[in-house]
This record gives sequence, structure tokens and C-alpha cells, in this order.
Amino acid sequence: MSVFLQLILATWEGGYNLQCQNLTSAGESDVRVAKVLWWYYFSKVIEFADTIFFVLRKKNSQITFLHVYHHATMFNIWWCVMNWIPCGQSFFGPTLNSFIHVLMYSYYGLSVIPSMHKYLWWKKYLTQAQLIQFVLTITHTLSAVVKPCGFPFGCLVFQSSYMTTLVILFINFYVKTYRKRPSRTELKDVSPVTEIKNGYHKEYIMAANGTLNNKKAQ
Repeated sequence: MSVFLQLILATWEGGYNLQCQNLTSAGESDVRVAKVLWWYYFSKVIEFADTIFFVLRKKNSQITFLHVYHHATMFNIWWCVMNWIPCGQSFFGPTLNSFIHVLMYSYYGLSVIPSMHKYLWWKKYLTQAQLIQFVLTITHTLSAVVKPCGFPFGCLVFQSSYMTTLVILFINFYVKTYRKRPSRTELKDVSPVTEIKNGYHKEYIMAANGTLNNKKAQ
């Protein structure tokens, strides 16, 4: 939350141009943005370390290609950003991302409280919010390509290309996680006498939403 608020304040005080902002025109505000982005980069170091701990602890069920790709690339990309383009147009993605992470960690914090589980129906909307974040970042990046302001062109192209890969991977994750239909085995377990809702068995709806899988895992 602190990173999100500090970026908002720094860019507002520096009169950042939302369409395209170069690396030198905001003076002291550029320095302030760079300092905040160093803390943002530090959070990526922690996330990358989290992936390493999963590997060391052999938590293979929690290690996916998306998880490793996202955390490993963000760690390396932001090292480059902080060394060569630590302010200007680089502010937009971290501002959105830090806000999304506030929502994510709020969800994870609430999920450890058993009495709160019934209120945590909105997990899939976090993924939707992440996808919106990526699309907005791509749009913002390409705006500086269409109407340049001196920000390095190659960095803009790389940023938009990288974000496109995240959109593809997160859409794939969303479809597999929230659009997966129940297997034939799950449907065979449905009792012949079940509650009908909107033309479907209640257990079918539960299976389609992943509820049966969750119960079996418990």
C-alpha cells in the first residue's frame, strides 16, 4: 500500500504526463519515484525468493510455469529497469501492480481465518483484475510509442511484448482454473436424488465450480 500511495503522490507532485513521461523533466520527483521503485524491486526479490523456497522445500504442487516465469522474469527485468530507466514512463506498471498486490495479500490474509472462507468468493476476480492491469499497462506503454516523449523506444517495445506474454499465460490459467468442466468421474459420483437448480444438479454446479475437488482434497 505504501508503494502505491508514494507513487501516486510523487508523480502527482512532479506533474507526470500520464500519456508519456521522459526520464529527466520532473527533477526531484523523478528521484523520489526512483527511490520508491527500488522498494518495489525489493518486493520482487522477495517474491523470487519465495519461488526458490518452494523448490527447496519440494512444494511441487505450488510450482507452475506461470509462477516461475512471472517471478523470475520480473526479478531480472526490474534489475535492468532500476539501473537504466528508474523513473519516467516506468512508474505506471508498478502503480497498478502494487494496488493489485494490496488486494491479493488482503485475500490471502483473510483466507487463513476459517470463519472468513464463506466470504472469499471473489478469488477469480483477482485474476481478472490482474489481466486488466496488464492490458492497461500495454495500452499506456504503446501510447508513448505512438506519441513519443524521449523515453527509450526499445524499452517500450520490450515492455509491451513482455506484458502480452503475461496476458496469454494468465488467460490460460484463468480458463484452466475457473472454466474447467467437471470430469466424468466427478459426475458419476452425483447422487440420483439431488437438488435441481436452473436445470442442473446441485452437485454438477458444485463440481463445475471446483467445490467437489476442494472437498475431496480436504
